[in-house]
Amino acid sequence: MNEESKPVYLRLRDIITASILDGDYRDGDLLPSVRAFAATQGANPLTVAKAYQSFQDDGLVIVKRGVGMFVAQGATRRLLDAERQRFLTDTWPPLAAQMKRLGLSSEDLDLQRA
Repeated sequence: MNEESKPVYLRLRDIITASILDGDYRDGDLLPSVRAFAATQGANPLTVAKAYQSFQDDGLVIVKRGVGMFVAQGATRRLLDAERQRFLTDTWPPLAAQMKRLGLSSEDLDLQRA
């Protein structure tokens, strides 16, 4: 599924996931409020609430009433494992096929970084 065809709440979830994996939010950290995150993303607060609810349903965040939503202990590891698996099953196969088609090797990729 390409980014444009993804529902907005899943795109927002991807942004939060990336923020956790990048270390912007660590296990135990307070996430932005629904309103604050909606404002920074230009999104409807109800859509942000749906994204946050999906994290809560998956046990990746914990809600403390009157305080906020926190990244659950172990969430970073679980997200990393899930994202690695998704990369290997969804992202990598078409990339590997394209590289093969173009006659590119991992050495060619290393040369591009230099």
